[in-house]
Amino acid sequence: MSALVIDTSSWISYLAGRAPALMDEALDEGRVYLPPLVAAEILSGKLSPSERAELESLLSDLPLCGLERQHWFRVGTLRSALRAKGLSVSTPDAHIAQCALDLRAELLTEDLVFRRIAKFEALTVVEP
Repeated sequence: MSALVIDTSSWISYLAGRAPALMDEALDEGRVYLPPLVAAEILSGKLSPSERAELESLLSDLPLCGLERQHWFRVGTLRSALRAKGLSVSTPDAHIAQCALDLRAELLTEDLVFRRIAKFEALTVVEP
């Protein structure tokens, strides 16, 4: 089974109790990698102290991706290459996509921007 990177949109569904089976399976199997910006985005929501502590505990168990300097160079290169092809993406979205590309992982998302990126890059997008 391949690694799985999960976008913020799918984490939001998970937290709302609408987790796709793929996400639960990957979490149980230890195949989920966490882009740091996704952690920041989902922890930015309105959470009670107990919800925040539970979420931080869950996220703390996941391996991080995209921490090294070369990853961020590739994020910039990806954004530039996509822009040259007529697709403008945010730095957070490019970071998440680059995490999946670096790991040769699937990307679970509900955000259409990643399907657009996949038209130009070898990004494997799965939807719930």
